[in-house]
Amino acid sequence: MSAPHNTYLRPLDFKRGRIDINHGAGGRASAQLVEELFARAFDNPALRAGDDGAVFEAPPGHRLVMATDGHVITPRVFPGGDIGCLSVHGTLNDVAMMGAVPLALSASFILEEGLPLAELRALVESMAAAARDAGVPIVTGDTKVVEQGKGDGVFIATTGIGALPPGRRIGGALARPGDALLLSGRIGDHGIAVLSQRESLGFEATVRSDTAALHGLVAALLAALPEGAVHTLRDPTRGGLATTLNEITRQSGTGMQIDEAAIPVHPEVTAACELLGLDPLYVANEGKLVAVVAAEQADAALAALRAHPLGVDAARIGSVVDDEHGFVQMRTTFGGRRVLDWLSGDPLPRIC
Repeated sequence: MSAPHNTYLRPLDFKRGRIDINHGAGGRASAQLVEELFARAFDNPALRAGDDGAVFEAPPGHRLVMATDGHVITPRVFPGGDIGCLSVHGTLNDVAMMGAVPLALSASFILEEGLPLAELRALVESMAAAARDAGVPIVTGDTKVVEQGKGDGVFIATTGIGALPPGRRIGGALARPGDALLLSGRIGDHGIAVLSQRESLGFEATVRSDTAALHGLVAALLAALPEGAVHTLRDPTRGGLATTLNEITRQSGTGMQIDEAAIPVHPEVTAACELLGLDPLYVANEGKLVAVVAAEQADAALAALRAHPLGVDAARIGSVVDDEHGFVQMRTTFGGRRVLDWLSGDPLPRIC
């Protein structure tokens, strides 16, 4: 991503300047954008080398995990975050849900001609801050520019690489009857924060996105339990908690029974969902995880989650059961039962 010093062009004007089609042409303008913005913001030894790829070390004996994600959210800035930090958090979390320790990230930008450089710099600096806070460098990347009217400002695709310790196996297919279902915190914050900003909804209390990097929370959970006690980890993003649980039952050939009263939701999110006709169980999250753990380790797992800043509201919400139909059933607050199906349609498009 880095480029040699460019002495032929004036420095970029980050107050009034805009993305030009030449910034994606691969010439001097492209090199200048990379040098003056991306390389400075993401600076690290691997990126500084200036090659088309990055070389980094993996711990001996570890396997590598790779995850990739695209980010097209609108609006690009929302209460609690923006597309920049979200693109870092989303991919780090995908790596962490495999039980891996994130090592490095790549970033690819699709920029629309006319995008203000000031806005782009703010988003890049947000990405850089998120990567620094997570302790995971952005080591390589790419930039392309499309003509005005053929994009929507900026799209960001990120890929993450992580190291999986020897013998560790975590995945959706490993959930088994009797396992406990844990949720790391309150659901629906991200989707409602984005929707309220998108539709200019003036709720009495501002709902903020929960976007966050979860690998520290995962590390704390895994350190507190015997190896093999955590069977499945998943972050309930698009489609929300209900869809994520259905994904796990399909992979594992099991069913689930959950308790509605045990699922933590901010009152503001509940009120917003009632107003908008949404179900918080299907609203996206960007800083929460579902953990499927051996039943005998459920209390220790819950204590480990609650001891971490990102898991203070963690709760045990149900159990994995033997069910050939793969149903996710919820005991409602009224004492009845409800089957939670997969999300149908997309009530909140471009949420991440």
